[in-house]
Amino acid sequence: MKFWPLIKVLPVRTHFRFIRLSRLFAVLSVVAIAGSLWLALVPFQPPCGGLACGIDFKGGSVLELTTAPNPADIGKIRGVVTGMHLGDVQAQGFSNPSSAMVRFQTPAGADPSATAERVKAQIAAAVSPVKFTRTDVVGPKVSGELLRSGLMALGGAILLMLLYIWFRFELQFGLGAVAALFHDVILTFGLIGLTNKLSVLTGGAVRPIEMNLQAVAAILTIIGYSMNDTVVVFDRFRENLRKYKRMPLGEVIDMSINEMLTRTIITSLTAIIALAALALLGGPELYGLSVIMLFGICIGTYSSIYIAAPVIMLWGVKRSDEEAEPIAPPPGVRRPVAR
Repeated sequence: MKFWPLIKVLPVRTHFRFIRLSRLFAVLSVVAIAGSLWLALVPFQPPCGGLACGIDFKGGSVLELTTAPNPADIGKIRGVVTGMHLGDVQAQGFSNPSSAMVRFQTPAGADPSATAERVKAQIAAAVSPVKFTRTDVVGPKVSGELLRSGLMALGGAILLMLLYIWFRFELQFGLGAVAALFHDVILTFGLIGLTNKLSVLTGGAVRPIEMNLQAVAAILTIIGYSMNDTVVVFDRFRENLRKYKRMPLGEVIDMSINEMLTRTIITSLTAIIALAALALLGGPELYGLSVIMLFGICIGTYSSIYIAAPVIMLWGVKRSDEEAEPIAPPPGVRRPVAR
């Protein structure tokens, strides 16, 4: 029992100099943000640019099929659907050679469900055996409304977080928190765009993460997680500002982050273990959601340290004359006498 629990191998207190490296990581973050914007926006084509736009936002139909035990003939499937003159048609394979996904637009005025059934019949007549494992149909009007609602949800969440931090701490804290949130959201879009471009380059060997309602839900979860981690650090930072009135601001920030680092690592590892299992065993429907949240937890922890805190260092804070509240000792424990 001497070495249990194993989590005690983590140091209770660390002494890293985070602020010393803040300029280096600021440059790396700016480069990562620029690269993420390029991955997410290029080519500049509505509605999703460089992202693999899901059926929720693009409109049309998505079919997933399997031709097991035979490998899927992607060229033949694409040719069958293209010959139906349905507009933009995409067909790609997955790492499983028997699986394929087909996207196509519904002609104006046509019934989306009837068009999807007609495509299924044409594919079944040309490819045998075939089994359709997923069918999603979304009209263009609904997809446009969903896209607007998703973007409004992301923008509203970030604005409310700014107001909350401004009310609880100071405006400088709110600006630091919002800078970290924008950093996390933009890099997450970059991850989604990267998987799309890798899928194109590898011919479908890398499965793209779709930009759909699940992705929006995952990004909103990342915003909440990142903000929670940032608030914990800010709370300790404010407490230390009252305790150490003459200590340089950079040292107070380093001390506050070090005091909360072990707690942050334990919390993040707990979520990462659960999400890793979900990504590996949850199937294709939950793959994008779990990967986005895995990435978001890691990048959210980073941004709390190297984005939110340095912004406060840049703007400075107002140190009041308010003293730190003494913490009462537990019953039966005497308060130490100062000598």
